[in-house]
Amino acid sequence: MVEPSPAPPAPERQRLDVDIVCVGFGPATAGFLTTLSRQLVKPDGTPRFESGVMPGLPPQVVCYERADDLGFGVSGVVTRARALRESWPGLDTAGIPMAVPVGEEKVLYLLDPHNASRRSAALRAGDSLIRAAKGVLPGDHHALNLPWTPEFLHKKGGMVFSLGQFLQWVSAQVQGSGMVQIWPGTPAAEALLDGRRVTGIRLLDQGVDKQGRPVDGFAPGMDIHAALTVVGDGPVGSIGRQLDAHFGLPEGHHTRDWAVGMKFVVDLPENTPLQPGTVWHTFGYPEPEIFGFLYVHPDRVASLGIFVPSWFDSPMRTAYRYLQHWMLHPYLWRYLEGGRLRSWGAKTLGESGRRGEPHLVGDGYARIGEGSGTTNVLTGSGVDEAWASGVQLGEAVLELLEAGKPFTRANLEATYVRRRRASWLETEARVAGKSRDGFQSGVVRGLIGMALAGLTDGRLALGGEPQPPWQRLPSIEEYYRGRVAPEEIERLREQCRAQGVSLHNALMDAAGWPAIPYDGRLLVSHQDALLLGGKVQAPPGYADHVVFLYPELCERCGTKICIEACSGQAITPGEGATPAFDREKCVHCGACLWNCSQPVPGHPDQMNIAFRAGTGGLHSAEN
Repeated sequence: MVEPSPAPPAPERQRLDVDIVCVGFGPATAGFLTTLSRQLVKPDGTPRFESGVMPGLPPQVVCYERADDLGFGVSGVVTRARALRESWPGLDTAGIPMAVPVGEEKVLYLLDPHNASRRSAALRAGDSLIRAAKGVLPGDHHALNLPWTPEFLHKKGGMVFSLGQFLQWVSAQVQGSGMVQIWPGTPAAEALLDGRRVTGIRLLDQGVDKQGRPVDGFAPGMDIHAALTVVGDGPVGSIGRQLDAHFGLPEGHHTRDWAVGMKFVVDLPENTPLQPGTVWHTFGYPEPEIFGFLYVHPDRVASLGIFVPSWFDSPMRTAYRYLQHWMLHPYLWRYLEGGRLRSWGAKTLGESGRRGEPHLVGDGYARIGEGSGTTNVLTGSGVDEAWASGVQLGEAVLELLEAGKPFTRANLEATYVRRRRASWLETEARVAGKSRDGFQSGVVRGLIGMALAGLTDGRLALGGEPQPPWQRLPSIEEYYRGRVAPEEIERLREQCRAQGVSLHNALMDAAGWPAIPYDGRLLVSHQDALLLGGKVQAPPGYADHVVFLYPELCERCGTKICIEACSGQAITPGEGATPAFDREKCVHCGACLWNCSQPVPGHPDQMNIAFRAGTGGLHSAEN
């Protein structure tokens, strides 16, 4: 019997001790650091609190961000900005690039001008009535302008801005205080655990091959030890998901509701009638399940895009082509024709809301932001809620520092969690809790469920327990039954496999979707968008962060949704059954993680794709 080779010795790692370490610089961490940094020294410049690792100095606070620069978030935002205005009284949008107060706001139901989308009998009947009532109902160009917008959707008194530009503005304020260090381009690989206590984080190893094996120039990631680890790394962050796996989720909680958001930032035509502050919400097209948005910034710049949700049952859920069909809708294209692409991006949205809330605190750690369940799935709002959670933690930390109490689970429960439970954030999250459950049984039922929840403050809703994609997704043959013959699907599959391309374009063509009339300015190929709409790259010397765990599961997969849904075309058909991954194209949207249709045997909530810590991604501060 051959003895197994001994494991290689663990590398010697450098150690840094700080008081507070933060993972991820998004709106939640920005709110936390803004609140904390203002109170760490007295007006005379002397420390208000003393560091536990550097006596005589104020607490040492460090934040590590995966992206190569601060403000590389992907979100054109419309928000009521309640929490933001509490942090910045008298906030003037004129001082923030691309920011403007909300002006006109409306909701549009888009009809299908091509009869290519999959619509239920109820929707088709409704569409026929709308078309028959042309001239009576407020609408034109294959769209219905809803005469009444529910109050819960309104963003009155709010603001439109670019999250990337806003975070750059905030980071300048925070770092200018001298109280915080923020390090971009420095991904955290894992949390340091001592039983049920979090003692800090380990940074990602450098100088390794794609499988993570040391090569020339190997530099093991540093261990950052801290009394408090603040986790704000979003819904696909490696630290947050590690803690979920280690501690589990509270009973009855899950993260089965997701969406991928994809957007363009565009220069509108010079003669555009759209005014800064214009906010449009759309639904109904290109598929009934897909929602869209258009927000107008100053200087004829607009953010526009779509959300493709987890309850959209198509195995060909390609956000990029659907986005182009959405832009080409007659109601929208008359305002967009002649425009020019400035930047492009995509991200995962955790849409389980309150039911996706993990254990918010434990010994030595606290969770904030989207990965802590702050997204409001009824109002479609997340940035202000994430910021509020960060502010609440900041206030809690200051309270504990003032009292000289350690960052234990009990103390964090009594300060941070208590604040969160008593705030509007909790109240509105509970109202929204089941508001989207109806979509599990169809679009019409889902819209009714949202209206019921919003109009009754969450007392009424339509049920439908969210299911993971692997439980509900049909095969390609089932989805296209009656539209594309199985033998044609197989022919197209073989043709695309031979060409090394994904299948969705060929299938959408066969199903009756019109070709995209590329103009080289705004309507460009997906590959060109990756080049024109923001630099996508990954530095060398790091391991691949997308890993297919079991090739045999890829072999039995007939949909390969990871390929079809990949926002950056980073996942393509491989030589065998396992797809190929090119991290030079990955934008870190996380769509592959939640779209995988192959659960690991014995672990039904773990898919066959591991999405680990990694560098690179999309380089655009306008998103």
